[in-house]
Amino acid sequence: MSEVYAVRRGRLRDRCAAAGSDAALVSLPANVRYLAGGAPPGAVLLLGVADQQDVLLCPRTLSGVTADSRPDERLRLNVLPTAAGDPAVAAADLLDASSVRTLAVEEHHLTVVRHRAIGSVAPRLLLSDLGCAVEQERTVKDEGEIAQLRIAAEISDQALGELLESILVGRTERHLALELERRLVDHGADGPAFRTSVATGPNAGRAGHRPSDRRVEEGDFLSVRLGANYHGYRCEIGRTFVIGTSPADWQIELYDLVFAAQRAGREALTPGTAYRDVDRAARQPLESAGYGEGLAARTGHGVGLEIDEDPQLAPAAMGKLDACVPVTVEPGVHLPGRGGVRIDDTLVVRPEADGGPELLTITTKELLAL
Repeated sequence: MSEVYAVRRGRLRDRCAAAGSDAALVSLPANVRYLAGGAPPGAVLLLGVADQQDVLLCPRTLSGVTADSRPDERLRLNVLPTAAGDPAVAAADLLDASSVRTLAVEEHHLTVVRHRAIGSVAPRLLLSDLGCAVEQERTVKDEGEIAQLRIAAEISDQALGELLESILVGRTERHLALELERRLVDHGADGPAFRTSVATGPNAGRAGHRPSDRRVEEGDFLSVRLGANYHGYRCEIGRTFVIGTSPADWQIELYDLVFAAQRAGREALTPGTAYRDVDRAARQPLESAGYGEGLAARTGHGVGLEIDEDPQLAPAAMGKLDACVPVTVEPGVHLPGRGGVRIDDTLVVRPEADGGPELLTITTKELLAL
């Protein structure tokens, strides 16, 4: 794997050199992990454009860092003498006595205070903005990354499948969410990819719902949204079910509508398709049925080392899909006071010659009565 990280750093190094930067300071945790292979919390990566060894500056020792997240052995490690120190400022201090004159930093991640501290320690350094260069590199995944996402999806499917076999009536949303997160860890996840959402009755289908003490009742819609974090890679799955009885006509009608919208979005995932066109494919059936006003601002997004990455599948999004880009497709409708439906999947964009989009989350999308 060391070669993989070295190649990634080499691409960024070439990009910085072309922009006239002598060095780059990477501080966003997901970007540090992408380029270094792993690091303790708070670490930063100092990337030399010339023939300088790249340095991983850590606020603490690597004790407790798991084997799968240990940094690339080709990196030089610099552990700060005190945990109170700032690795970003220490990196600038290292450069102060070197020939480096220009340093690219991730301004979207550094606070104003840290930015000023870097300038104070190395006042002769000209700071420029690295922008989202690393995030752009991260958009297209290699097969090793996709393999990690595939395992994360398998864990998520297992946890959800086990929950569906248990008794649900009378249990609270909060209890069910905690049980799902425990099951994720039991099956090998490092933890949840994001805060698990369980929504019942009038809460079902609401985007971003936080589990409450509401108890599951017979006849409820139950919508669940969860994902596993496996070796840093995060996926997402969302499903909606009916509790304890055959679904009502309105529930069947709403579910079929959201299912059709989600299927249209999945089928639009081909290389070269504009982000906004994927969003339009999933959004159009819901708008035609009169639900356009309450729809979320987007119907999907990229996933990887963060649960919310580019691309954004939204009406105004610019750009086109590439192969090997993992994304979610997650339309939903919420009817105030009644509940609603969400269906979320994680897929990998693949060309038609390779079978089209690869579905990673495979739990049934049939409207089950649990």
